[in-house]
Amino acid sequence: MLVKEVLNTKGHEFWSVSPETGIRDAIAMMTEKSVGSVLVVEDGNVKGIVTERDVARKVALDGTFSPASPVSEIMTTQVLCTRPEQTIEEAMALMTDKRVRHLPVLADNAIVGVVSIGDLVKAVISEQQFLINQLESYISS
Repeated sequence: MLVKEVLNTKGHEFWSVSPETGIRDAIAMMTEKSVGSVLVVEDGNVKGIVTERDVARKVALDGTFSPASPVSEIMTTQVLCTRPEQTIEEAMALMTDKRVRHLPVLADNAIVGVVSIGDLVKAVISEQQFLINQLESYISS
């Protein structure tokens, strides 16, 4: 199964903010949309990603930044991305190796969606359930 198949199932919608957006506003967007991250985009280019983990560690625990600070102060700037043609296994391996939970999906340098580790696990479980059903049907006949 490919990343593009996951996006076709879950949708290509993603949420983004500008680098100047306040941390509080980014958190509000994540809460409203029920997502764990937002992309930081400027002129159509991914400049960073802000995750719940970034907020918890850099705002709540450290106290270095206030909720009014811009997301550019806490965003992860080394954003790992995937391509629609990558397999789910390759994307999961990357996420596991680099300990990230969200991957923007880029096609021709344009953002076409975001996949989370939960999206990929759900797709793997679905694919395995399909295979189990096929094998059970084969054995029964």
